[in-house]
Amino acid sequence: MMVPELSLERITAMLPATRARWIAMCFFGMSFALLSTAAMAEPSANPWSSNESPGLSLLSAASDSGRYSYVFFWKDQTDATQRRLEAFSSAVKAIAEQADAVTVCVTDPKEKATVDAFKVARAPMPLVVAVAPNGAITKAWTTPFTSEVAKEGLVSEGTAACLKALQNDKLVLVSVQNESTARSSEAIQAALGFLEDPRFSESAELVVINPSNQAEEKFLADLKVQPAPSEAVTLVLAPPGRTVVKFVGAVSAKEIITKVTDAAAGCCPDGKCGPGQCCPGGKCGPTQKK
Repeated sequence: MMVPELSLERITAMLPATRARWIAMCFFGMSFALLSTAAMAEPSANPWSSNESPGLSLLSAASDSGRYSYVFFWKDQTDATQRRLEAFSSAVKAIAEQADAVTVCVTDPKEKATVDAFKVARAPMPLVVAVAPNGAITKAWTTPFTSEVAKEGLVSEGTAACLKALQNDKLVLVSVQNESTARSSEAIQAALGFLEDPRFSESAELVVINPSNQAEEKFLADLKVQPAPSEAVTLVLAPPGRTVVKFVGAVSAKEIITKVTDAAAGCCPDGKCGPGQCCPGGKCGPTQKK
């Protein structure tokens, strides 16, 4: 019996809003060792408070407008800092159609909420951080920031979605498919089944990528997914961006769960999680070693 293909509207209706974020048919490329849903229905919520600090207010306004924020963190008001600030302002002007410039003095008490949000109190200064509208950090520079490198912080919607989830210590379930890929229905049903498992419902997010979206070509290449795949591809990524498992074609929720729990057991020597390992949220999976 043939399984009817699911339309984008039906898929969106099936997916609990609290379980995954969707971003209309795209995806990501990994840069900045931290990396963090590609989408179809609802945009990501503004992650910033508009009244906790001047910096976060500007970030919130940019997010509401679907714009990037490039944040210049500084500490000492020296000639060198002033030169770097001027270079920063000039560089952001080159991408002014997509990004806003924000400056934050880390020693300003009014900016404590901003400094805490980015955990940069002890970071080398000056520091430039590119932030996507969904709050994902897409790039950071401690070296001189110029217009030549500014565009490196602008990534696709799918990239930003994955970066955000991974930066929140979550697994990312990536489904690469469109109307032309075979086994799309089975793949999305498996993904939804995985998200319904209580072990992963709060520690995983789903990203759907349209492989025909040219903006996502680099990301798919990074994931080693061939252009225009004939069958749906399903991957699971773990922080900071490691591919845990990859399936091509039909797959079941049980198969995904088995592979992920096996990987969690392997990344937890003696049942203990460690820095840089694949346990989402720092918690070992149910099959951890004893």
